[in-house]
Amino acid sequence: MMAEKKTLSGKRIGIFGKGGSGKSTAVVLLAKALGEHGYHVCVLDADSTNIGLAQAFGFDDTPVSLMDFFGGTVFRGGVVTCPVDDPAPLPGAEIFLDRLPIQYYAQARERITILTAGKIGDQGPGAGCDGPISKIARDLRIRVDGERLVTLVDFKAGFEDSARGVITGLDWAIVIVDPTSASIQMAYNMKDMVAQVKAGKLPATAHLQSPELVEMANRVFREATIQDLSFVLSKVDDKETESYLREKLGERGIQPIGIIHRDPLISLAWLKGTPLDTTMTKDDVKKIVKELEMAEGAYAALAATG
Repeated sequence: MMAEKKTLSGKRIGIFGKGGSGKSTAVVLLAKALGEHGYHVCVLDADSTNIGLAQAFGFDDTPVSLMDFFGGTVFRGGVVTCPVDDPAPLPGAEIFLDRLPIQYYAQARERITILTAGKIGDQGPGAGCDGPISKIARDLRIRVDGERLVTLVDFKAGFEDSARGVITGLDWAIVIVDPTSASIQMAYNMKDMVAQVKAGKLPATAHLQSPELVEMANRVFREATIQDLSFVLSKVDDKETESYLREKLGERGIQPIGIIHRDPLISLAWLKGTPLDTTMTKDDVKKIVKELEMAEGAYAALAATG
């Protein structure tokens, strides 16, 4: 079956989680599972501080950042601004892959394309915040002639990118929940935020001086494409832990769509900077992909009936 006819083709899916939750692991495993399932996957590394995602896919080098492609941040005289200060769309953010210079992306055999929004670790003191990286993550659309990609966006750990409005440009959000109270709380917060965006709540704009910018910020939220969010348990290695997580999440009406069980080989791969290739979690991730396809199919059917 051609990828453009598959359920998740053309969708943008953001992966969120607290630091250490297994968020980037989920990105790698999901991308590989989707690729094996016939999708062409675009992975955007939008984590401004974490490194090693390209190596986890088996690449020796990380692609040159899209921040460089777009001319740099406004803090260094470039054009990429923070979406909170400047909600205007990023110019030129729709890019056809065959017109993008090769240094800005890498491609794996599993029909996976990797891009990096940018990092702030090498920018030096006083370089400014990483809001412009959120702008790229919010607005970037990679196109391939005759094919609709699935885009997975690996966001920075924590809640900050969500508060900047990046979820307005997604179709689905996935929250990775590891066995910590902080992860449970983040799941609650993400559920509430997505519900507010879907209900039409507009962003804070008191800091914007221009009425045009206020209207632009409001329009971004009014035109949000987010359909819903899903939750995945991570680093679970016993039934008691799984039961407790399900109980606490269930108190807020959250039903996880799957589990990525703890696998020591995953931790070792991240430590050594080697490709993340494990069979222990393969069935876990296949089930998650199936659940995502079912959720998208149900949403599309509901939308078709008005």
